[in-house]
Amino acid sequence: MRYPEDVANLGNMYGPHFTFLGIPACDLDRPESYADSSVVILGAPIDSGTSHRSGAKFGPQAIRGGDYLPHDGERPHLAMRIDGLKELKVKDAGDLLMPGGDLVASLEVLAKATEQLSRAGVIPIVLGGDHSIASADVMGIARHRGMGKISMVHFDAHADTGDTQFGALVGHGTPMRRLIESGAVRGDRFLQLGLRGYWPEEETLLWMRDQKMRSYEMTEMHHRGMTAVLDESFARLTDECDGVFLSVDIDVVDPGMAPGTGTPEPGGMTSRELLEAVRRICFEVPIVGIDIVEVCPAYDSADITAILANRVVLEAVSAIAKRKKGETYSPTRNLLER
Repeated sequence: MRYPEDVANLGNMYGPHFTFLGIPACDLDRPESYADSSVVILGAPIDSGTSHRSGAKFGPQAIRGGDYLPHDGERPHLAMRIDGLKELKVKDAGDLLMPGGDLVASLEVLAKATEQLSRAGVIPIVLGGDHSIASADVMGIARHRGMGKISMVHFDAHADTGDTQFGALVGHGTPMRRLIESGAVRGDRFLQLGLRGYWPEEETLLWMRDQKMRSYEMTEMHHRGMTAVLDESFARLTDECDGVFLSVDIDVVDPGMAPGTGTPEPGGMTSRELLEAVRRICFEVPIVGIDIVEVCPAYDSADITAILANRVVLEAVSAIAKRKKGETYSPTRNLLER
């Protein structure tokens, strides 16, 4: 096995090899295999950064297969009237080699992979895995585009801005601090949506304030509405930054709708709210990378969490394709008049 020097993709690390909804496969070691693609999906199957329930390493496999429709590589979007998988020529690079025995080395494999894709002009969509992967997939793109040149939208129940996690600098509770401290993402261009619960403590909140982060607690979002929150966010995201990274922790959604996750927190967004927000973000701002993390199939019910994460990918690629074509889209227009 080539580890960690190369970014070898293995098919699927856990389970039989199949691609996201049947789209064509590609090989990161053969750039010509994705030369015509605007988006490449890859798996980051690691969960050794978790603090509670493990199992997110099985997330990429579950997300790839989370659909009741034929896995034929096609998904025309009902409302946007576009097939993002076809329009963007989306390919699936399979899973990166990320054995849980060495989290730091595994994350560097991911950083090299996203840097490689970014330099090839491709938007990587990374299927996690726990949220520790964000410290790597964003870093890889920043190495190409420039440190501090990427802004970030982070959907999560948790801030993930801890200084350490059980004494370690890397883990799913620390990636956002590592990104800001490294300079990969500016704190004042870092937006968080959906926070709630009973962490972080005051010291960490003060650190977040000092970085000029903007964190929307779930209650604020409920009272103000998602439209108002996104309206005021977009100007910040594109100010002095060349692109936006979207990071979606599935636990941002209420565990009644997304139980398959390692750290469920009641009182979250609905699945509809998340999908509509992802669609709007990917249509209105220049996305340079995406990750979807913390899907833990062992705790899922009837695959509803995996299906939701699958739909996050589809909403994103559909909106990116619509934006790339320069077409208009209004969510309030009559469906049959479009």
